[in-house]
Amino acid sequence: MALGKDYATQECSIARALEIIGERWTLLVVRDALYGVRRYNDFLVHLGIPRAVLAARLQTLTAEGILEKRRYQDSPPRDEYVITERGIALWPTLRSLGRWGREQFAEEKLRIFRHADCGTELGSYGECPVCGTVVPVADVIMEPGPGLSRDPADPVSRAMLAPKRLLEPIETGQV
Repeated sequence: MALGKDYATQECSIARALEIIGERWTLLVVRDALYGVRRYNDFLVHLGIPRAVLAARLQTLTAEGILEKRRYQDSPPRDEYVITERGIALWPTLRSLGRWGREQFAEEKLRIFRHADCGTELGSYGECPVCGTVVPVADVIMEPGPGLSRDPADPVSRAMLAPKRLLEPIETGQV
């Protein structure tokens, strides 16, 4: 029997979520949006994703309210993609998936996430072990870990070598 292209017969919230975010590149686009990537070309160079695939993913994520398309320049017209509250709600899922991947495949930490208020590294579930609270995404500082290349090829990766708060726009100096 051929594998279906959707989960229409499934009565399951996981299946519904996979309809929106289950395609190969989608969670990586959302991850980058949480990291502060907003511009089409920045997604393109950082992910190495085919243009048509990126355009389709951005269109779906915008239609589903995970990203919001905003005009940042009128002449020529240029838009950026800003993550919404609905997209921010995916942070715990992405954080857990990243932790699972690192633990299962014995990878070094590529990124370290800290509580901006006290500098403590976040616990397994996004909590601050010192403050005893789950840290909101906007209060998370991301910094390079020991497994991250210190000489990346693309400008987005280079911009992410400096510690920064999640959600703050990445500045690559490119239009």
